Amino acid sequence: MELNIPESLIYEIKQTVAPEHTAKAYGSGLAEVYATPAMIALMENAAYRSIEEFLPEGYSSVGMEMNMQHLKATLPGKEVKAISKVTEVDERKVTFEIKVFENEELAGSAIHKRFVINNQRFMEKLNN
Repeated sequence: MELNIPESLIYEIKQTVAPEHTAKAYGSGLAEVYATPAMIALMENAAYRSIEEFLPEGYSSVGMEMNMQHLKATLPGKEVKAISKVTEVDERKVTFEIKVFENEELAGSAIHKRFVINNQRFMEKLNN
């Protein structure tokens, strides 16, 4: 299977930080600021959504690696945006550079890799 995912594909997603996105709510700390796991979820969401329309029917992608830095604390009520960019497509492995901003200030960055899967075969392997 050959993937027709354009390299340099850019996708942007926004989120308003809510109380359920805080470190305290996630159990990753006591601070009532945007949790690192919440930021990672936003990053993954931007990456997977960016390539979904380019995948054959019955295929999706799963995260397999994330090298991430959380650079700035963000309070609830503030808006963050994640911008993902495809940097490499190697057979079924897709690499992304992702940056998260609060206003124009860099709040986080990551290199993320996803693997393209056939949904049915993937679940069959797990269930056997």
